[in-house]
Amino acid sequence: MRKLSRFATSVIWCAGLAALAGGDAARAQSATPSGAMTVIRAGTLIDGTSETPRRNQLIFVHGERIIRVTGSGEAIPSGANVIDLSNATVLPGLIDSHTHVFLWGEDPQKGGYDANILFAGIALRAARATFAVRRALEQGFTTLRDLETEGAGYGDVEIKQAIEEGTIPGPRLFCATRAISTTGGYNLEGYAPELDMPKGAQLVDGPVEARKAARQQLDHGADWIKVYMTHRSWVDKEGRLVSQPTLTVEELKAIVDETHGWTKKVACHAYNGIGLQRALDGGCDSIEHGLEMTDAQIEQMKRQGTWYCPTLSPYYGDWAPADTPAGKRDRARAAVHEDTFKRALKAHLKIVFGTDMGGIPWTEPIAQEFQRMVEMGMSPMDAIRSASSRPAEMLDMKGEIGALAPGAYAEVIAVSGDPLKDVSELEHVKFVMHNGSVFKNELTK
Repeated sequence: MRKLSRFATSVIWCAGLAALAGGDAARAQSATPSGAMTVIRAGTLIDGTSETPRRNQLIFVHGERIIRVTGSGEAIPSGANVIDLSNATVLPGLIDSHTHVFLWGEDPQKGGYDANILFAGIALRAARATFAVRRALEQGFTTLRDLETEGAGYGDVEIKQAIEEGTIPGPRLFCATRAISTTGGYNLEGYAPELDMPKGAQLVDGPVEARKAARQQLDHGADWIKVYMTHRSWVDKEGRLVSQPTLTVEELKAIVDETHGWTKKVACHAYNGIGLQRALDGGCDSIEHGLEMTDAQIEQMKRQGTWYCPTLSPYYGDWAPADTPAGKRDRARAAVHEDTFKRALKAHLKIVFGTDMGGIPWTEPIAQEFQRMVEMGMSPMDAIRSASSRPAEMLDMKGEIGALAPGAYAEVIAVSGDPLKDVSELEHVKFVMHNGSVFKNELTK
């Protein structure tokens, strides 16, 4: 028997407490027998790939997979478990491409970002991550790309293991473990220089250290490598947003080369300016946030096939007072971000849904990002695809997740209303099936 690490033991211990506290929902996740045929009656079906919805469809599920999707005229086998969602809109399980399950908000009144690392022990952080993944699944997000643990080491990989072994309920996780930045390129900061403070990311200097860090993280289970290409940002004397660059192109190329050699991908946090340009020149696979991008940079992304995960919502709340440097920065971020998103949309960049949950408290609705995207010009159907079939392709699982189609995992959600008329309906998911098992059902008895 493999000896568990101390962190893994903490995760399982905390997960056990969570399971005792919420046993009903955990049992519901495995309520559907894996060997039985389940048929879902869908009143309206949005399959995640098509331009238009279909009416009165049947979804045949066996085990973890969808067998077929047909019109309502097909006979239902005797003995099948029938779930009647004929008065609901049925969609594939949603995908959030940018989360932090080990981050517990960044409220300045409660110590800001630093409190996550300085005040919470690893057992408490594991318990909070257990809450976060369950919260995501309850809201219909059946897959998360979790882009670093913010000082919790390789905890995301062990939370993923706990989900996969059935110890705790949660979505499919793609993990980035520790993330990578440079000296002077990540929190914790501002303490006495003689103190050796813990950092929220793994810091490197030079291509050799950069490649080694990528190897270490990949060896410990990273599905993606996350790199911070910019750090602090501020407004200069002319009112322009400026961001501090971190890794050089040579350092990033070493990371990308190593990661691609393992057939994995690299996500680059980049706000604007020199750091964002280095991210593109270094061959990153996705730009995270991308607050301010020039037309030339957007064209380069399109040419290189770079994914864009804008995470709009975090930049529109909790602004500092307008007459402070932080307040000016906050307002500049939002202004340039909206303009960039609209131009990226017009250029048909490959845009995926991401929220930065964790920076946003996990108690808030994850689906709030849909409303932002639609307000800035994206159609509701395109917004839904940005959280279904499009990130499935980015995650190399096209046709397996983010779609209601034969061969896909049976990850099915439902809402009472029509999200194509009011996309905020997706903030009120009433039914969740994950890998063929019903986790939540508020629509049928």
